[in-house]
Amino acid sequence: MNLNTAIEDFLLYIQVEKNYSEHTVLSYEYDLKSFFSFLADYGCSTELNDITKLNVRRFIQHLLGKRHQSPRSLNRKISCLKSFTKYCVREKYINHDFMFDIETPKTDEKLVVYLTTTDLQHLFRALEQDHTRFSKRNEVMIKLLATTGMRRSELVSLTWQQLDFSNQTIRIHGKGKKERLLPLHLHLIPLLVTYKASLQAYQIYSTEHVFLNKDGKILDPRGLHSIFKKVLKKAGLPPSRFSLHHLRHTFATLMLQENKENVDLRVLQELLGHESITSTEVYTHVEFQQKKKAIDSFNLFND
Repeated sequence: MNLNTAIEDFLLYIQVEKNYSEHTVLSYEYDLKSFFSFLADYGCSTELNDITKLNVRRFIQHLLGKRHQSPRSLNRKISCLKSFTKYCVREKYINHDFMFDIETPKTDEKLVVYLTTTDLQHLFRALEQDHTRFSKRNEVMIKLLATTGMRRSELVSLTWQQLDFSNQTIRIHGKGKKERLLPLHLHLIPLLVTYKASLQAYQIYSTEHVFLNKDGKILDPRGLHSIFKKVLKKAGLPPSRFSLHHLRHTFATLMLQENKENVDLRVLQELLGHESITSTEVYTHVEFQQKKKAIDSFNLFND
């Protein structure tokens, strides 16, 4: 079987049977097609059973050398290829797994960037003091992100039927079309009610999107990003330092810092919608603050 045919089969499998999101399917398609193009461009066979580990290692070398890809991006491609070959082995498309024993390069572990409690208070104050046309919408959006940890893609796709004011919950459609039910912060209920009351009747129909742009159309992630950068400036915070995703980091970090007696990693995993707890463990960097306090309070020296 040709590699290209197997790729099409695999993409259909993850879309239909695995129910992966459109974004994830497109990412897999891009990575697999990149490998196919590499083999074709360098005169290598694109028949599945002709592909070897040497082909894969040269592909990795190509990505690191000529394409200057970061280890993180490279790891994603390797992970994609491993998922693909496991599928091919299961379907008996190949006799051998050419990704077996292919290792991912080490990545430099970086601490998560997040807003401090003081930063967040400045951000909220700037939102509350703004009285422009879309100020109420902006306040609700950013406070929702900060108090739920939801992704920006989850926010812009939000419809009114996902909000339940009576039970004070929000139903989020996450990655892989998986749903999670989260409690709404009590502070958000009156804000959402006021914002909803400011809209036209047709705009609050259950299937309508909660957040719209200036033209009354669905707000896209790029527009949300632009709004956030403007709010950061008004709050006196550097827009080059923080992005929308850092609000998600902020939620997770402060949740562990400020509320550790009520929140453990498993709870945080559910709140964030992480499939693996490994993804959640990145937020254990907050424990460094407790470690520093412990060391500083270890009084061994006479001043």
